[in-house]
Formats: sequence, structure tokens, C-alpha cells
Amino acid sequence: HGPSSASSRALAAMPKAPKTKKAAAPPTPYEAPKAAAAELAGPIWEKKPKNFGIGGDVRVKTDVSRFVAWPKYVRLQRQRKILYQRLKVPPAINQFQTTLEKQTATEFFKLAQKYMPETGAEKKERIKGAAAKEATTDEAAASKKPVTLKYGINHLTKLVEQKKAQLVVIAHDVDPIELVAWLPALCRKMEVPYAIVKGKSRLGKLVHKKTATAVCFTTVSQDDRKAFTSLVTACKEYYSDHAKQANKWGGNIMGPKSQDATRKREKALERELAKKAMAQF
Repeated sequence: HGPSSASSRALAAMPKAPKTKKAAAPPTPYEAPKAAAAELAGPIWEKKPKNFGIGGDVRVKTDVSRFVAWPKYVRLQRQRKILYQRLKVPPAINQFQTTLEKQTATEFFKLAQKYMPETGAEKKERIKGAAAKEATTDEAAASKKPVTLKYGINHLTKLVEQKKAQLVVIAHDVDPIELVAWLPALCRKMEVPYAIVKGKSRLGKLVHKKTATAVCFTTVSQDDRKAFTSLVTACKEYYSDHAKQANKWGGNIMGPKSQDATRKREKALERELAKKAMAQF
């Protein structure tokens, strides 16, 4: 054994240093974290994660209308609405925004349903009945046409010019609007009562068509005379009160972003004016 073994024995024989205790860490200035509350167990509190895979849970319905490729006619009517707000709209077109109030419009449609034109089948039945009566009595039976609403823009124009129309009702959403833009002015000139209601499709239903630009009454039965007179009076009063609307320009309403930018510019100008006023004093 060499000198290395002797040195190792000497090191092992040396006394070991006593172990010192580690100093305790100072207390933190913050509160000790609270122990987590024990989770409740049972069927009521049991977690039930949803699975939206095929055959799994029903997905929550989200509004995806922003991502829909809308048909061209929908995009056009939305663009037209925005343009009517942004651009300056002349009075002849802007007057169609003043539609008849809901209660009066309801009275009109209720009355107009009694005077819907007869369909082809009804007309055929009426003529057939008149022919059968004529064959049995050997006398010419008068097949009198029923009193109905009149429609068709050319027909209505003649009735207004001849002052045979007693009340003209125009749709507010005719496209192109030039078809009826002149009709309110003609009614005012010929002193024929008129009204503007919402929905060319609603007017179309009254005359068995998809849409109708305008309809008019030429006469009504004696039973409905009182209701018709009150309706005409209401229309006259409503549009005489809104006579200024016929000469009022519309539109010129900017979008929310543009309005916000305008407000910021105005506030900045006010601040500049205030600073100049203070500097003068």
C-alpha cells in the first residue's frame, strides 16, 4: 500500500463538522393562499362536457348572416336603402317615406278586402249563371259587374284625370319609383284624395297579383259608405298635415363612422377657439 492509502485513512479519522440548522425564511407580506375548497361530488355536480362531433350534442345556433352570400336582389335593395340615406333625395321621391299610420292603413286593407276583383273562375261562374237564367226565363238577364277595386297605372291615371277615382292608394316601395313619382302631384291637382301605404305586395294581394303599384276606389256599397267616408277624411287630414313633406328634401344622413369623425372635428375646432379666446385675455 502506498502513501495515498495512508492519507485517506488520516482524512477519515478527522472529526466531522457539526451540522447547522438552516435559518427559517422570513414571513411573506401577503396572505397565505387559501386551500382549495373540496369539490362537490354527486350526480348534480358531475361535469358533463359536451361533444359536438358527428352524432353528438346539438351545436349552439350562431348568427352567420354576415357570411351569407345573399342573392343579388337582396344586396340591391339594401344598397338602395343606404343610398337613400346618404344622398340628397329630391322631394318627389322623399314624399314616399311618409306612409299612412298603422291604424288607418289597417282600416283601408280591411275595407279593400271586401272589394277584391273577381277571379277568372268567379267571373266564369257569374256569366254561366246569367246564361242559365236567360235560358229558363227567355229574358236577357243583366249580368252586372260587381263593384271592385281598380288597378293598373294607366287605368288609374285616366280615372284620376276624369275625377272618377274617390281614393287612390299608392305603394311606397315601387321600383323604379318613377312609375308613381308623379301620381301624388296629379291627385293634388285634380283634388282626388290619396294615401301612401307600405308594401306593393300587400296591394298586389288585393287584386290577385304579385305586386301592384297603386289601387283606387271608384265607389262603394251603401253599407260601407260611412266607413269609407271616415277613411277618406283621415287620409285628407293626414296628408294635409304632412303637405310640407312633399316639398322637403330627404337623405343626407351619414353613417356612424362619418358622424363620429365629424363630432371629433367639431370638438377639436371648439378647443382651438377656446384657446384663442383665452390667449386674447
